[in-house]
Amino acid sequence: MEAEISLLDMLTRLSVAAGLALVLGLERELRGKPAGLRSHMLVALGAAAFLIVGLEILFATAEGDPSARIDPTRIVEGVIGGIGFLGAGSIIRSGASVHGITTGASIWLAGAIGIAAGVHNFALAAMVTGLALVIMTVLGAIERFLPHHKRSE
Repeated sequence: MEAEISLLDMLTRLSVAAGLALVLGLERELRGKPAGLRSHMLVALGAAAFLIVGLEILFATAEGDPSARIDPTRIVEGVIGGIGFLGAGSIIRSGASVHGITTGASIWLAGAIGIAAGVHNFALAAMVTGLALVIMTVLGAIERFLPHHKRSE
């Protein structure tokens, strides 16, 4: 593991997070959903930034000392919880129907993309983005043709 993250590497990680989340945000935007391009990109960018800050703190405190008491996984837990609240805010119940579940899930997933990009795992971030796009577009189209399917979003 490197001793610190270069500015170019930080910019790359942040750009990958925002760029991949743009794909999910675009899908939501094209469907006219309230959380679109900017929301998804900001969530992924923020998640990546929190991870980069955590890694920088880890590097600064460890400086070769294996007994450093900084745990970056706690940052991941905090990011996941915070984004979960944001995603939950996009879910609306109106009578017997519920709207926004897929948008809430995609916001939460944008955080996972940001976390993966923040720890420099671009392959994972890209795979998650690709699979999410298939789930949101292809399976969404299939759902519309299912008999007795009530569209809740």
